[in-house]
Amino acid sequence: MAGMLYLVPTPIGNLGDISIRCKQTLESADFIAAEDTRVTLKLLNHLGIKKSLVSYYEHNKAFKGNVILDRILAGETCALVSDAGSPAISDPGEELVMLCAQHGITVCAIPGPCAVITALSISGQTTGRFCFEGFLSTAKKSRREHLESLIGETRTMIFYEAPHKLLNTLEDMASVFGADRPISLCRELTKLHEEVVRTTLGEAVAKYTENPPKGEFVLVVAGAPAQEKAQFTAEDAVSRVAQLMAEGISRKDAVKQTAKELNLPKNVVYNAALNVE
Repeated sequence: MAGMLYLVPTPIGNLGDISIRCKQTLESADFIAAEDTRVTLKLLNHLGIKKSLVSYYEHNKAFKGNVILDRILAGETCALVSDAGSPAISDPGEELVMLCAQHGITVCAIPGPCAVITALSISGQTTGRFCFEGFLSTAKKSRREHLESLIGETRTMIFYEAPHKLLNTLEDMASVFGADRPISLCRELTKLHEEVVRTTLGEAVAKYTENPPKGEFVLVVAGAPAQEKAQFTAEDAVSRVAQLMAEGISRKDAVKQTAKELNLPKNVVYNAALNVE
């Protein structure tokens, strides 16, 4: 009988955030798969747990993923941890979960620390709808292309960023989204020197040009303002249907396309276009 894979979130800065259930799961697992065994060993020592550790990270995941899979299929229980936060979120654990899912292995995620949600909740930005974009590329061209694909995004956007890349990222964001776009920069979350800077992209560029950033950042960027939809009339529908029919499109297809383009009910477009020759 196959075992199970548990996703065990670890503290993102404050060791006091480890839950009783997480501790119990680490204790009961047959082995622990860790992004960095040295980091995980410190946590296990803090908790007084001795357990077999398997290294599983970005550069060995193809090989080690199958090793871990075979052990689970043989009946062992694995607890997967990343260096901090919830495994499989912007983390190689994503592929191990997919592998287990493909083989019908039960995957159980234990709730716990997550920098995305922690930062969003204290950002002061809109939280009802948001998207997580993870780490941006270190290559300027790829980073710009990623940001440009989000120009029309109206949801709050969340990014992870390292201190040595922060200024370049902020400069590109200001260029793409506009210097006046609000941003909340969340640093050293749950740690002694936790800080949230609520400002604009332009002001953030100025701040970190003068003061080199320290610590890992979560960037919470306001979405684009919602664009007001243009209001179209029956006369607009008649004109567009006539144009499409002149291009050789059938009346039926012209009505359908016009209704979609102008965001008008199909019957309204059809009735308005009855006399179009």
